[in-house]
Amino acid sequence: MYQRTITKATLTAFHRHLQEAERRPATIAKYLREVQDFARHLKPGQPVEKETVLAWKAALARRYAAGTVNGKLAALNTFFAFLGWGECRVKPLRRQRELFRDPGRELHKGDYLRLLAAAKGAGNWRLYYLMETLASTGIRVSELKFVTVQALHAGRAWVEGKGKGRLVLLTPKLCRVLAKYCRQRGITAGPVFVTRTGRPMDRSNIWKELHTLCQTAGVEAKRVFPHNFRHLFAQAFYALEKDIAKLADLLGHASVETTRIYIMESGAEHRRQVERLGLVV
Repeated sequence: MYQRTITKATLTAFHRHLQEAERRPATIAKYLREVQDFARHLKPGQPVEKETVLAWKAALARRYAAGTVNGKLAALNTFFAFLGWGECRVKPLRRQRELFRDPGRELHKGDYLRLLAAAKGAGNWRLYYLMETLASTGIRVSELKFVTVQALHAGRAWVEGKGKGRLVLLTPKLCRVLAKYCRQRGITAGPVFVTRTGRPMDRSNIWKELHTLCQTAGVEAKRVFPHNFRHLFAQAFYALEKDIAKLADLLGHASVETTRIYIMESGAEHRRQVERLGLVV
């Protein structure tokens, strides 16, 4: 009887498959990491069976929140689908849709302004303008490389990812300040935000600089990660326009259900709204 085993060869083939599917580098790294974690859960020589996957799922459920578990299972199910091991796939944990965002991980506008002030005070103009670009466009960190000198001249950037693309408009003010930054740094073409060696800034570069900046700015590090600037953009836009369909287009979401995650209210805001109803007399 054929035994399903996870080998270096299957992982290499899966890696190549994800690259050919144009998955983001961060997604590829996560999927490979989750599959390797599952492989370590198995005993030496133990084949992959539905029962072993269910046991791993149960072990995860005892340690992690449902959202985290489902993310790990999604990676593993993708791996199984690639290998044709459909019978090993398992269902995600059921969970109620979250109604409120975690206020402890929310980046407020005040936090953002303190981060900008700290970057300015340190003379780190690259990080200063990078934060402004993320917050004012709502682009993903992986899409930052599409903000080029040429895009500044056009006032728009065509960003691509996950097998699709969209047009991102750059405001005249953002184009002016970034064009000035490029002239000062001698950047005449290609991505605006690059390392000393000329490579586009990536998630790890940015995360490290932000973590250092948090201490100077007096902002909790758990609130500051690259993707949170995208959330800040979404919340600011929705507070002004109240148009979730337009926001979904700007963020590049295929479904407004994904966009709803970005504009969830905190429990405190919900309490204030209910209090204003005046129904407790």
